[in-house]
Amino acid sequence: MLDIGRYNTLVVQREVDFGLYLNPKEEEVLLPAKYVPPNTRPGDSLRVFVYTDSEDRPVATTLDPKAVVGDVAYLRVNDTSPIGCFVDWGLEKDLLVPKSEQQSRMHVGKRYVVKVLLDKKTNRVYGSTRLARHCRKAPPDLSVGQQVRLMIYQFSKLGTLAVVDDQFLGLIYHSETFETLKIGERRPGYIRHIRKDGKIDLSLKKPGHVSIDGSGQRIMAALKKSGGFIPCHDKSRPQNIMDLFSMSKKEFKRTIGGLYKKRLIEISDQGIRLKTQGPKTSD
Repeated sequence: MLDIGRYNTLVVQREVDFGLYLNPKEEEVLLPAKYVPPNTRPGDSLRVFVYTDSEDRPVATTLDPKAVVGDVAYLRVNDTSPIGCFVDWGLEKDLLVPKSEQQSRMHVGKRYVVKVLLDKKTNRVYGSTRLARHCRKAPPDLSVGQQVRLMIYQFSKLGTLAVVDDQFLGLIYHSETFETLKIGERRPGYIRHIRKDGKIDLSLKKPGHVSIDGSGQRIMAALKKSGGFIPCHDKSRPQNIMDLFSMSKKEFKRTIGGLYKKRLIEISDQGIRLKTQGPKTSD
């Protein structure tokens, strides 16, 4: 059975002037001549992307789309019409984002985070920027601390919203954000908390000891660069800590506590200081 909107490995059945027909006749798919690899013959297997043409007939291509059904991608609007917008997804035929599937009005030349979907009634592939409508709640197999793939898609009063593994929605709170993020940016992240309602809290750093190790290296590097002393301690203002180390006060206190226990630094009312002698570490 054809998997519309995704890659399929199909066998060449017959050759015609305008291309190749793949798959048995009851479900045959045309691969237009301009996409046929050199020296391809009947009986060969080809990995192709299958979608539908303007007459809703399945058609194959050897071009690679920017996303397949189920994926999210940051796509540019090429054109608009009364029925919706058409975005460039890497194929000759642009992807339609119907008006009813637009979170807000879309404009030619601008880029948007779009989820690629399949209408099972018509077998048409379409796009949507209404991510909350089409993303699922966190499944049972997600766990705290697990690394995931994020795509940044929106900023809110609470923080930054991201799509998790192309399927779920999550939130990076302002307190967990220590760098500038951009809409459409892909980056690794971590599950910080999974709520009872299935919503996901995210972090850009792995929770627990791994985060402390990375933050510890940053503080140690800053201390060495400043000559071994920085006038910053656990009573310092949060903004001062953020400006110096790009981390929250909570993370700073946890990290310097860990460095102190390793006998790498001294903590006083004046600030933190490298110990002149201490055990070598493999951080």
